[in-house]
Amino acid sequence: MINVSSAVRGRPGSGARKAVVLGLAGLLAASGVLATAGTAAAGTTLGQSAAEKGRYFGAAVANHRLGESNYVTTLNREFNSVTAENEMKWDATEPSRGNFQFGNADRIVNHARGQGKMVRGHTLVWHSQLPGWVQGLDTNNLRSAMNNHINQLAGRYRGQIHSWDVVNEAFEDGGSGARRNSVFQQRLGNGWIEEAFRTARQADPNAKLCYNDYNTDDWSHAKTQAVYNMVRDFKNRGVPIDCVGLQSHFNNQSPVPGNYQTTLQSFANLGVDVQITELDIAGSGQQQAESYRTVTRACLNVSRCTGITVWGIPDHYSWRADQTPLLFDRNYNKKPAYNAVLEELNR
Repeated sequence: MINVSSAVRGRPGSGARKAVVLGLAGLLAASGVLATAGTAAAGTTLGQSAAEKGRYFGAAVANHRLGESNYVTTLNREFNSVTAENEMKWDATEPSRGNFQFGNADRIVNHARGQGKMVRGHTLVWHSQLPGWVQGLDTNNLRSAMNNHINQLAGRYRGQIHSWDVVNEAFEDGGSGARRNSVFQQRLGNGWIEEAFRTARQADPNAKLCYNDYNTDDWSHAKTQAVYNMVRDFKNRGVPIDCVGLQSHFNNQSPVPGNYQTTLQSFANLGVDVQITELDIAGSGQQQAESYRTVTRACLNVSRCTGITVWGIPDHYSWRADQTPLLFDRNYNKKPAYNAVLEELNR
């Protein structure tokens, strides 16, 4: 993957170096999988076509764009799931200890639910976009602050969130397969991820609880194997984990790996859902379109791959804007990549 500074505007929940049919709300069953529409006609939008395959197709959304007509029109028409781009992260929701600010997140959730869309919660615990006050806490205060943050954030939207990215990017890059040396790892030890999941289950019992990371697309990579081993251990011990999110930020130097579907299926075989959570693919034209097609086909070929989220709507609002990685150009025209995805969903 690419490596960019965490200061990049609109950056995903990744260090990643990093419409909908009326009545869709009724399809948001507690199982977390959308019911099929039961129609023989091919869908004409991404969300509609995905729903007909029992899946969702979503986008990351920025609160401050919801006043733009083209942005909102495209969001409402094309997508049946919404992820807040930055508005649910720790720095946005608890800038100082115990001072919770939910206004911007509320606006996104209310807009999505008002349009009959499901909502992915992103993210409860992440080492980045973390307010400075958290870094200065000792072990006991950090544990208390982490659990309180989860309880307050997940509790506010209890019953309204399809899936939570409970923990984001807790593993190092490279060949070690080690845990990232974050403040949580340093002060709380190896048990902190499990503790976060157990707290999240209590806070929002019906939401799908996900572990989310980048550079976990290639089945042969040490990081992928480390996440797999953690999930397998959690499942074996009854730790509440329901899904694994693959961020899937690709480019020419880091294309869709040939074993991508193997990765999806291998996680699914552990008894968890798989979600492609932050998809964007740098490039243009047919090469980009075929990469998007490959990802979409891989998800459709794995029954427990329940949905895809692209990290943004038009290219110029992407955190990688200069790499034109999304499905719509700056004028909201559908790109060849859009057509490839829709064709694959309708196949």
